[in-house]
Amino acid sequence: MKSYRIKRLNLHCMRLSRLLQFQIRQRKNCCRFSFMAQSVSDGTAKKLIQIDVSSDTVCPCSFVGKKNLDKAIASSNDQYNFEIRWHPYFLNPSAPKEGVVKKDYYRNRFGQRVEQMESRMAEIFKGFGLEYDRDGLTGNTLDSHRLIYFAGQQGHDMQHKLVEELCLGYFTRGKYIGDREFLVESAKKVGLEGAAEFLEDPNNGLKEVNEDLQKYSAHISGVPYYVINGKHQLSGGQPPETFLRTFQAAAS
Repeated sequence: MKSYRIKRLNLHCMRLSRLLQFQIRQRKNCCRFSFMAQSVSDGTAKKLIQIDVSSDTVCPCSFVGKKNLDKAIASSNDQYNFEIRWHPYFLNPSAPKEGVVKKDYYRNRFGQRVEQMESRMAEIFKGFGLEYDRDGLTGNTLDSHRLIYFAGQQGHDMQHKLVEELCLGYFTRGKYIGDREFLVESAKKVGLEGAAEFLEDPNNGLKEVNEDLQKYSAHISGVPYYVINGKHQLSGGQPPETFLRTFQAAAS
């Protein structure tokens, strides 16, 4: 009787062993199929376009370039995935923190050309469905760049949205880029939490902004400036078509 039970147990073990071997083979085949499917999928996956942008938040050409960049991205989202990183640049590093009247500053800096320049900019903004606001103050942009750095710590999309909101406020609603209340309000609009606390300490983000400035903007003399996939450079408020051609070149 005992011998019979042992034989039955051995038979059961053999059947279980065969079953396990069959399941292992099935899993291997499944994994092989999954890998092949992944390979096929990877062959048709959208390519990544990384864009490093050096800009200043009081530079109208930087905002124009952003709007055109956004158009190019919207029309090629089916071909590429995008990662946009914003870096600081200071058009006037010694600009006063308390701010000066925007109209007076531009008149003193550009002289008689200012009327023509502002009329041209108003025309460009109108093409985006925006009204170019000549009123308000201009001045030091350090705090805005610290906040943009902070937004980047919570995601590149968050950073991109914040740049848009800051520029809309400054260029179309007469907001002062150095006003703490405006900066915090802009952060809240895009869902960026903790902005007030971050800006409260003037040392927060200061080191990182200066390091970013040296790494990405020390070698350039104007903005906006774009580096696409680390090898293609563009400068100025380029039209969407130029961005699209550069995307294609960078992805090839």
